[in-house]
Amino acid sequence: MMSKDATAWLVVAGLSLGPAVSNGLSRFSYGLILPAMQADLSWSFTEAGWLNTANAVGYLLGAVSTLALIDRVGPRRILSIGVAATPVALVGSAVFADLWMQSVFRVAAGIAGAGIFISGGAMAATLFRGEPTRNALAISLYFGGGGLGMIASGAVLPVLFDRYGVGAWPTAWLILAGLSALAVWPALRAARECPEPARVHFLVAQRLPVMRMIPAVLGYFLFAVGYIVYLTFLVALMHEGATRAGLIAACWTLLGLGVIAAPFAWRDVVARSAGGGPLALACLATGAATLLPIGLPGSVPALVASVVIFGLSFFIAPTAVTSFARKNLDQSAWGRAVGMFTAVFALGQILGPVLAGSVSDLTGSVAHGMGAAGLVLITGAALAALQCPLATRPIVEGA
Repeated sequence: MMSKDATAWLVVAGLSLGPAVSNGLSRFSYGLILPAMQADLSWSFTEAGWLNTANAVGYLLGAVSTLALIDRVGPRRILSIGVAATPVALVGSAVFADLWMQSVFRVAAGIAGAGIFISGGAMAATLFRGEPTRNALAISLYFGGGGLGMIASGAVLPVLFDRYGVGAWPTAWLILAGLSALAVWPALRAARECPEPARVHFLVAQRLPVMRMIPAVLGYFLFAVGYIVYLTFLVALMHEGATRAGLIAACWTLLGLGVIAAPFAWRDVVARSAGGGPLALACLATGAATLLPIGLPGSVPALVASVVIFGLSFFIAPTAVTSFARKNLDQSAWGRAVGMFTAVFALGQILGPVLAGSVSDLTGSVAHGMGAAGLVLITGAALAALQCPLATRPIVEGA
């Protein structure tokens, strides 16, 4: 019979398929499809960026809805609905070429994705309570599931477009839908096995001390503005430099591998800090990674270093704010705190792609939009570093 610890880690693995679907396949993989859709449908950078903005609008709607419902219906039900709905939304993206119909399905995918991300994060935070290092690792592994989706899409989509051309973008969306469908059953089973956070009525839940969380909130907002630009336009930047499909596939796979490896690299940093340090470091690392290929254009080593650093860093930001909530707030407020951070995150993602796309259209190069995103990320690092612990006796390793 399987030990309790082994069962808990299997639950973490199953829950991590939620971010694999909501982030790795549904959201980030659009960066691989964007150049093909832009070329085949004659979109500007602003229009291409708009689809990720539409996804972020849905993410905001989903975050607000989840924040309102999580204490009433429970995170397990919200995660289950989101995981089941995402493949349907991806099929819709394959069917319609019209920008506004595409937007409808990207909004739907965003709504489902926010529900998955918030509810799964709140559930992962219940595992290994009283063991800060293992708890931090469980949370990190949950969010690191996004890397699985990135590896799967990175291994397939660049080769698809290299062989069949830009007109293959509907097939690409169908492949993502099929991969998402494969994750539905194991994710739902893990959700059934995982304990839920304590549910309380919204009106009697702990009030979030938002004013004392301003540095973390603003830092996370600027992180969202900047990081999504990198993932939206990285492949477009590589296309500007005539990068071959094999290198594109390798870079996207390295991003995904970095996401999976990140929990092991960052677990002690996250476990030992109850303030804004981990978020600040994640912003700084992703900002540097974003600026690296801009400062050294055409350099393959700079590009590879950029994707490795970015992959190892960007999913630590949601891990950091989830851990921050767990260490500084009552358990009854965890879901609401993660919901608030996700709403702020969604606002940043709404602005990032369309603003960077506009800058790229005005300057004639996507590099300028990505450069601006790198500076935004570094500013976010400076703000997040100002966040102090909220609890009188924060929960850190050795406390």
